[in-house]
Amino acid sequence: MKRIAVLTSGGDAPGMNAAIRAVVRTALADGMEVVGVQRGFRGLFDADIRVLSSRDVAGIIDKGGTILKSIRFPEMRRRTVVQKCLRVVREKGIEGLVVIGGDGSCRGAYRLWKEGAVPVVVIPASIDNDVYGTDYTVGFDTAVNTALDAVDRIRDTATSHERTFIVEVMGREHGNLALEVGLCCGAEIIVVPEAPISCGEIVRRLRRQGDRGKQSSIIILAEGAGSAGELAAKLSPRLPSYEIRCTVLGYILRGGRPSYLTRSIATRCGVAAVKVLAHKKGAHLVGIRMGRVCVTPLRETVSRERPAPVELLDIVNILAT
Repeated sequence: MKRIAVLTSGGDAPGMNAAIRAVVRTALADGMEVVGVQRGFRGLFDADIRVLSSRDVAGIIDKGGTILKSIRFPEMRRRTVVQKCLRVVREKGIEGLVVIGGDGSCRGAYRLWKEGAVPVVVIPASIDNDVYGTDYTVGFDTAVNTALDAVDRIRDTATSHERTFIVEVMGREHGNLALEVGLCCGAEIIVVPEAPISCGEIVRRLRRQGDRGKQSSIIILAEGAGSAGELAAKLSPRLPSYEIRCTVLGYILRGGRPSYLTRSIATRCGVAAVKVLAHKKGAHLVGIRMGRVCVTPLRETVSRERPAPVELLDIVNILAT
């Protein structure tokens, strides 16, 4: 394999740059040429491609975002769009593709393999940690730490003013982020799409905790389970003596300096992605399981879901006294 391409796709995540760096420098060390595709699959469709050198990826391991830019490109669901991307791949002499992104990126990469037999390897990168085939996606640990820093500060003011705070975090379909943040910040209640909880039950828990002397509370809410504002509007009339406030931690969770664990995962998976691309035909995902790099067929990744650890709710309920 002489020429490969790398792209970042979908929602950005801290550590994407670290993964790009590892891919580029590993490929160059193995005698390959690397081209960077700008703006994900849209850039592939538009043939927005440039050759990357070792200097192009210097000084980016500690930077959030992605130097290759990223957008969502739902048009990849259409066969005509996939065929156009495949034509660009052939015309540019690209023999293999590394895709850095989440579950939607996995599906887009798999279509390129299925339609045109282009060897692809996906490095899972998402703050949602919802990709099958890895214990941790690139960016998840950083997002959890960013959220924890914010919630710890919110806890200070919640305690000072004896208030209940509803903190909304990202997680449209999955509650992995909310679960880990809630566990590690000592939240009193966590609300996620996988385990719906009624407004009445939240009221009962808050009252029970209040009866035990608790004067402030933190509720962590995944956006897919509702909005903080809507939940506050439902709770306030039923808890007239409680001061309820809302905070939304949105796109701030996607940015910032990647943590040690994020950089480690991104770098190890980036190196492995090039090795897999060079020696294995087909479509694969490289991830981390039990602390080791592992390879999963992409057909498994796109056909299975990574279950959220809802058992953490039991721990939170025990400790929220």
